[in-house]
Amino acid sequence: MVEASEWDVVRKSAVTGAIVRVYLDTSVYNRPFDDQTRPRIWLETMAFALILRMIELGEAELVSSSVVAYENSRNPFLERKAWVSDCLRLARQHTQVNEEIRVRARELESQGLRSVDALHVACGEAAEVDYFLTCDDRVVKRYQGGKMSVLNPVAFILIMTGKEE
Repeated sequence: MVEASEWDVVRKSAVTGAIVRVYLDTSVYNRPFDDQTRPRIWLETMAFALILRMIELGEAELVSSSVVAYENSRNPFLERKAWVSDCLRLARQHTQVNEEIRVRARELESQGLRSVDALHVACGEAAEVDYFLTCDDRVVKRYQGGKMSVLNPVAFILIMTGKEE
């Protein structure tokens, strides 16, 4: 096991003893395949790598959903599809869309979220995650549920390392 002093990312949860529950939408899983010459994309990819490390170390618990699985099943790029499938195997919980989640997703759509984004967010809420992570600024700005923190992966890492409050 890696000592907390070796990983600033692990420090906060190691000190508090809390294991954070995170839901990643499809944009996060696919970020490593985007243009890495763009600084923001590269930073989000590095943040995603740190989040995966936190999950592997048991400092964070990954929650996924049938929405992520469905979106991934429609991915025409086999390498990306295989990568996301491998990542999803790390999830401790898989939330299935049900009528309650559909109703909540319709409410979220009225706040301006696109339908698939609303389903992702509703799944995160239903699973009672601490953090919903997305690379989509629109989702971060428009979520008004208050049941979980909706953040970009970089902002999440900054919070976990105590660099942003």
